[in-house]
Amino acid sequence: VLLVLFHQNKGLSDTRVCLVMAELAEHGVFLPYNMQGLTDEQIEELKLKDEWAEKCVPSGGSVFKKDEIGRRNGHAPNEKMQQVIKKTIEEAKALISKKQVQANVCINMEMVKDALDQLRGAVMIVYPMGLPPHDPVRMEFEDKEDLSGTHAGLEVIEESEAQLWWAGKELKETKLLSDYVGRNEKTTIIVKIQKKGQGAPGREPLISHEEQKQMMLYYYRKQEELKKLEEDDDDSFLNAEWADNHALKRQFHGVKDIKWGPR
Repeated sequence: VLLVLFHQNKGLSDTRVCLVMAELAEHGVFLPYNMQGLTDEQIEELKLKDEWAEKCVPSGGSVFKKDEIGRRNGHAPNEKMQQVIKKTIEEAKALISKKQVQANVCINMEMVKDALDQLRGAVMIVYPMGLPPHDPVRMEFEDKEDLSGTHAGLEVIEESEAQLWWAGKELKETKLLSDYVGRNEKTTIIVKIQKKGQGAPGREPLISHEEQKQMMLYYYRKQEELKKLEEDDDDSFLNAEWADNHALKRQFHGVKDIKWGPR
């Protein structure tokens, strides 16, 4: 249980680092807390100054891209340095991606640490002088960021608060996994982690979102093909006068326009 939780929480940490690093690439370093959310006029009126703005200049200079949320100073790295960060983010995500499971690759702590080291290295290339101590990227690397009260904090589950669930059953720490799934070592199961007291998590869908899209597309195309076939097979033309096989014969006998029925 400890190993699973450690993997999950470190994986969430990597994901969190990728998120805040993307913001760093787009809008530069974090503003001091007393300057966040203020307009330029308010900052000038209050005579506030970002002491880290001059210290933390990205390699190759910066380009100004205002942060509409007002949390970062807007002095983003240039295009080349942005690509260094963005490319490293994609590589780190690939290392800890769920697709590794589909490729039968077992994710271990070395891979998670390697992803973090890659991210840390990219930041050092772009900001060799380091980041401000209040920047979330640096705080994540130093494991100091306080996520309490945030959405990201809800995704982190402490070992003492965790429960493992599979097939609607809680996996007790006092039992072996074989007690639940048998002794076939090739069996693949999906185990979910849930906080104590929250009950069983939602079951996995029978088909993936991508498979559902493909099925909908298939049935839509099938429906269109059937409509087309119905149009092609329309035999309403057989009621037309020109399609009557006996019209010529009746004309020769002079009975072309005779109608039968009571007057």
